[in-house]
Amino acid sequence: MKNIAVVLSGCGHQDGAEVTETVAAIVTLSQLGAAINYFAPNMEVNEVNHLVGKETGQKRNLLVEGARIARGKIKDLKELSEKHFDGLVFPGGKGASLNLCDFAAKGAKASLHPEVSRIVMEFHRESKPIAAICIAPVLLALALGKKNVEVTIGNDKKTSVEIEKLGAKHIDCPVDDFITDRNHKVVTTPAYMYGNAKPYDVFLGIQKTIREFYEMA
Repeated sequence: MKNIAVVLSGCGHQDGAEVTETVAAIVTLSQLGAAINYFAPNMEVNEVNHLVGKETGQKRNLLVEGARIARGKIKDLKELSEKHFDGLVFPGGKGASLNLCDFAAKGAKASLHPEVSRIVMEFHRESKPIAAICIAPVLLALALGKKNVEVTIGNDKKTSVEIEKLGAKHIDCPVDDFITDRNHKVVTTPAYMYGNAKPYDVFLGIQKTIREFYEMA
């Protein structure tokens, strides 16, 4: 059995982890026989009303929100160490680019949450695989761009230009497929970067991604 760490950025695609993407990833991991372990930063962020797409003026805690998906079994990201895990997964959702980094606001000038930076570099240094879904590949571009990591967010030109400014190489990819950088053991898939994608197509791309990732672990 392989131990896999899944890092959540909240709950809900507009201010946290995208639920369909997360569920697709963890169902596939479960099917493969993985032990799934959830983590999220213990931090407050602005809440978005998903019905109208506007901030409510209230705050949400990412660890508490992530517990909605993890069924309460989730730990502070500070407790995550690569020593105990075989691989690392980042589901998408806008929370990845708002809460785990500030790419949504700053593009190529963004910085990573320090704990995200730490764990990506730990897993990369030990040659353990990392999977990133939807917008989450920007986390890997920020951390590993200078190493010319290859990633995909689909075919969004504006986002891919910002990714390549970081030194990473962007490769266009359809929603139901994935890109593997075998040199860096990074696997990425666009998922709901295609905003009108059908859930099954999103699932197929994530399923393929996780299977590829798991073989590397």
